[in-house]
Amino acid sequence: MRLFKPLAILIVCGILSAFFSSCAWSIGEGKDRTTSNQPTRGQELIDLKKAKDQGAITPEEYETQKKQILAR
Repeated sequence: MRLFKPLAILIVCGILSAFFSSCAWSIGEGKDRTTSNQPTRGQELIDLKKAKDQGAITPEEYETQKKQILAR
């Protein structure tokens, strides 16, 4: 029984902490807020270079897509 009470308190605190931290992210700027799921242009260029280096795309495709990324 001695272990049950501290364990239950830890579980409840963890659940409350997760709930309140997710609420904090949903409050704020609304529709104009950006998400971290979209890669930056820099990350897109890094991924594009990796694809070219691994042979997934041709050098010509690399140059075309690189220009499109940089034009945004």
